[in-house]
Amino acid sequence: SFCCFLKLSRDYLTLAVGRVLGGLATALLFSSFEAWYVHQHLECHDFPREWLLVTSSQVAFWNNVIAMGAGGVADFLAEWLGWGPVAPFVASIPFLVASGLLALWNWDENYGKHRTFSRTCGDGLKCLLSDRRVLLLGTIQALFESIISIFIFLWTPVLDPYGAPLGIVFSSFMASSALGSSLYHLALTSRYHLQPV
Repeated sequence: SFCCFLKLSRDYLTLAVGRVLGGLATALLFSSFEAWYVHQHLECHDFPREWLLVTSSQVAFWNNVIAMGAGGVADFLAEWLGWGPVAPFVASIPFLVASGLLALWNWDENYGKHRTFSRTCGDGLKCLLSDRRVLLLGTIQALFESIISIFIFLWTPVLDPYGAPLGIVFSSFMASSALGSSLYHLALTSRYHLQPV
């Protein structure tokens, strides 16, 4: 929310701080919630491990569907109402606060194993360096995320001179992602039996 609020500033340093906060929020979004869910799924509710794949697939699909709607709303606020490119970020603040409050009130905290920070990082580094596959997977993931970050940074300035409706373009990207998620899920079914290795 604070990152979105800082977009109202015209000061470069303030905008840079907002980007750093946005990066931290994104890192937390893609790690802490998934870790929390896996712990709740396996440890608290003792659901079958196989359900994790189904849940992850559903989350990816519905996340893209919601993002498609958000792109349409963003285009409506920024272009149709003429409120400008920062309007979607400001409009998201109440939803971000409400989501945080709902999580705070309804989700149980899970602290995991009580270990020191240095021990946790040391164990992670040891796992990373001892298994070549983990190191390769981490490298591929880091390269993929850096490419996605560059794409996210550049797609709006590239399309802006053409007057493209950026919210609709974003919705199209999310529709493509939802389609890819659905096709991947379909490929794993017993009918096609494609399995990742």
